[in-house]
Amino acid sequence: QNELLVYYQPVHDLKTCRLIGVEALVRWEHPQRGLVSPAQFIPIAERTGLIAQIDAWVMRQACEQMCQWLRAGVALSFVAVNVSSRLFAGRELYQQVAQVLRETGLDPACLELEVTESAVMEDPEVALEQMHRLRELGVQLAIDDFGTGYSSLLRLKRLPVQKLKIDQGFVAGLPCDEDDAAIVRVIIALAQSMGMQVQAEGIEQVEQAAFLLEHGGHLGQGYWFGRPVPAMLLDWARTPVISPR
Repeated sequence: QNELLVYYQPVHDLKTCRLIGVEALVRWEHPQRGLVSPAQFIPIAERTGLIAQIDAWVMRQACEQMCQWLRAGVALSFVAVNVSSRLFAGRELYQQVAQVLRETGLDPACLELEVTESAVMEDPEVALEQMHRLRELGVQLAIDDFGTGYSSLLRLKRLPVQKLKIDQGFVAGLPCDEDDAAIVRVIIALAQSMGMQVQAEGIEQVEQAAFLLEHGGHLGQGYWFGRPVPAMLLDWARTPVISPR
């Protein structure tokens, strides 16, 4: 019924505080119920198998929007799109991504695909094959919700991944919770040692951003930087200041 929308959440460089990318997030604008929370409809879409079609639709919308921004001179490095475990497990993902890039004309380096750690660990060998094929296209790859999926470090080092995303559950307790702080420091150190970027989700306080910056975090997103909004409402000029703790 054309009721789905794509919202975009800004991703900032923690060192320069510059907006360098966005994450595409699906929303449902129901004619009677208004904006339906993804927490309500995404699990249903996953159970019914519709999530793969939704993912593919969001990817196309995000790539088309990214092309519009780049043509308008907006200095964005990437648009990130979530890939569900159902779509990731399917053999058609490579063809879908290649077709979208070909038809929209988007530079593959501007598209980042986010795959959850648990999806990668469901079938590591299939995941490895999929990721290598996607990297051949030139797209960027990120592991989402890192630290929640019990990944094998032996397998992790084989994956052609450029970024680890720290789950917001670990960011929420920063900087005071000693356990969260220790886990975040370890993830950052692990990523650095493997030549990966680190991006933290769910940053809601400047103190959290300052902690991540102090310990070598690269990128951040969350309500403190900006909420997900329609493309036309993104505030390109906002540059938050992160003071050292």
